[in-house]
Amino acid sequence: MFPQEIIRKKRDGHKLTPEEINFFIRGVTSGSIADSQTAALTMAIFLNGFDKNETVALTMAMRDSGDTLHWNLPGPVIDKHSTGGVGDKVSLMLAPILASCGGYVPMIAGRGLGHTGGTLDKLDSIPGYNTSADNETFRQTVEQIGCAIIGQTGNLAPADKKIYAIRDVCGTVESIPLITASILSKKLAAGLEYLVMDLKCGRGAFMENEENAVKLAECIVEVANNAGTKTTAVVTDMNAVLGSTVGNALEVREALEYLQNINVNPRLDKVTKVLCSEILVSCGLYKDHKTAEEMVAKVLGSGKALEKFAQMVYMLGGPADFVQKADFYLPHARIIRPVFADTKGYVESMSVRDIGMLLVGLKGGRTHPDQKLDYATGFTNFCQTGDYVDETTPLAYIHAQNEEEYNEAAYELKRLIKIGEEKISTPVVLCKVA
Repeated sequence: MFPQEIIRKKRDGHKLTPEEINFFIRGVTSGSIADSQTAALTMAIFLNGFDKNETVALTMAMRDSGDTLHWNLPGPVIDKHSTGGVGDKVSLMLAPILASCGGYVPMIAGRGLGHTGGTLDKLDSIPGYNTSADNETFRQTVEQIGCAIIGQTGNLAPADKKIYAIRDVCGTVESIPLITASILSKKLAAGLEYLVMDLKCGRGAFMENEENAVKLAECIVEVANNAGTKTTAVVTDMNAVLGSTVGNALEVREALEYLQNINVNPRLDKVTKVLCSEILVSCGLYKDHKTAEEMVAKVLGSGKALEKFAQMVYMLGGPADFVQKADFYLPHARIIRPVFADTKGYVESMSVRDIGMLLVGLKGGRTHPDQKLDYATGFTNFCQTGDYVDETTPLAYIHAQNEEEYNEAAYELKRLIKIGEEKISTPVVLCKVA
């Protein structure tokens, strides 16, 4: 087989065989297939699609490109994955919450992709935290603490790691089969027994309309269940920034405040608790959603989930007193200044995808795979749909490193947020796919 012939075959709209897909993924993993060829095939898939059999073959080939973990734990091995949004820091709270409720969460997370933030980039803002921990450290942390969040290291789904970085900068992110294979190859390699998917839908999601979000949910649920991991999906709204912060270190601060029951954003709280209760019921730890949500509230109120987060950070190389001294350890931008709307009224809508790209402009996101990020930049006190803003209530506070970056972000932010005369509200949870 030749990679260029496989590329040409998919370019011309033909179906690839499992053997061809396996050959190509082995080449991606070994390095015998060039990045330019990988980019070409992902573009061909983006334009011409994959059917169910091709998607399953791609997922399994990427899963089997490296090690696969197997667990022997006294509780269910569970996880959640989001398709990404702007301000989505749910994983940072969800993992310690689930560990506090009796689950074991070996979370293989990703970096920022396109306009969306990455869980690993957020954790990298914590000094010493090792998102590239080896398999043994990963295993020990899960066994002792109940949760660990790391990247695709220790030879877990290495093919996806390469393809993920290429898709980010080659315009092939929004593809159902590529998203499905990317997500599930990591999750299946981690040895999950149960998974809940958070499918984002709206102007800040890869799937802007609910129909496409449901299609992606159905694809992921079908492929995962066929692979032996019981999976359900929840479609949630991404027509507004999730939570009150955007930016790596800033979102870590908000996650800590959430775990401390301080300044809890209602939309963020709703999404987090719905996903927690969904997986806790699915894996059989709790009989119904009401009971599960009561337990989630209990571990938050007692501080147990916060303690789990602190223990996870320490075991993965972060400071032992990070929770107590987060402001000391996390980086700060040179300029922290509000931006106000030109007219007063209610926030009617926002171009969330473009707001995510503003973070890229502040160097908090990537324009090429090896770019070093500025973890301090971003936005805090971000307005929500339906909020009233005027000359004293800002759209957000901008965290920038110089006047030029602040001025550009302020100008764009005012342009990207529409102000109206009437207060409106939108649902946070749209539907469930089982």
